[in-house]
This record gives sequence, structure tokens and C-alpha cells, in this order.
Amino acid sequence: MALDEPKDTDDTFDVKGLKFVVDKEFMEKAETIKIDFTGMGFHLDSNLDLGKSGCGSCGSGGSCGD
Repeated sequence: MALDEPKDTDDTFDVKGLKFVVDKEFMEKAETIKIDFTGMGFHLDSNLDLGKSGCGSCGSGGSCGD
């Protein structure tokens, strides 16, 4: 997840006043993306196997490689 401006190759979604920008090709592969805020950061779920690498939360105090 990152801040980005929409491009011609993106779909945009407005959910409860928040704007999400997702690459169209990625969205076709992911089909559904679920984003939860856990109080410690964001948790993303989809049908893609993204492995367990990367950071488990956003900002300081997060743990990487959960």
C-alpha cells in the first residue's frame, strides 16, 4: 500500500470517503481486496499469495516479516 495518483491503467474506488487507487491488471488477479485497520496498522487480504514478507503495519513501531 502506498500513496499514489490515479493513472489511465488504474481503477479508483471510494469507500466511506476514502479513495483507493488500484492497478486494473492487479485487480483482475486479486479479484477482491479486503483492507482492515487493526489499530497497529493495516492488514490486506486477497486471493493472491503475497507471502509473509514486508511490513505488517504502517508507521513507526511496526514489525516487518510477520
